[in-house]
Amino acid sequence: MSGDFDFLAGRWDVANRRLTRRYVGSDDWDEFPATMVAHRFFDGAGSFDEMICPTKGFSGSSLRIFDPATEQWSIYWMHSRRGRLEVPPVVGGFTDGVGTFYADDTDEGRPIRCRFVWSGITATSCRWEQAFSTDDGTTWETNWVMDFTRTG
Repeated sequence: MSGDFDFLAGRWDVANRRLTRRYVGSDDWDEFPATMVAHRFFDGAGSFDEMICPTKGFSGSSLRIFDPATEQWSIYWMHSRRGRLEVPPVVGGFTDGVGTFYADDTDEGRPIRCRFVWSGITATSCRWEQAFSTDDGTTWETNWVMDFTRTG
């Protein structure tokens, strides 16, 4: 529903864990800090953020738009090194305080199913996870986790 991402508005410290190698059963994670500032717009039917990763030398932004006709959110990603809006968006919504979003995409030249999950949402913390499936959602490999802690 419109306003689902209102919790994200504000300033955050972000602890990132990103899998160093996907699709090989790796348990080697690259951990790095970031800061993020998120804003809401369209009276809660939109959300935008910028995450700065100083030790990695890049920034990323997400744009979230709620479609009242379908009652679904579309989430788009932008990366400072690529300089374009990444498509397709992941699409979905929230049930019982957990947001789940999916897209069919490609990664490293192979077709994948992509899943974002927002969970553990409180006034001062939340978690985002990204997972890819190469078998149409039968199995998933989580490859990026961000734990958010509100600042200021």
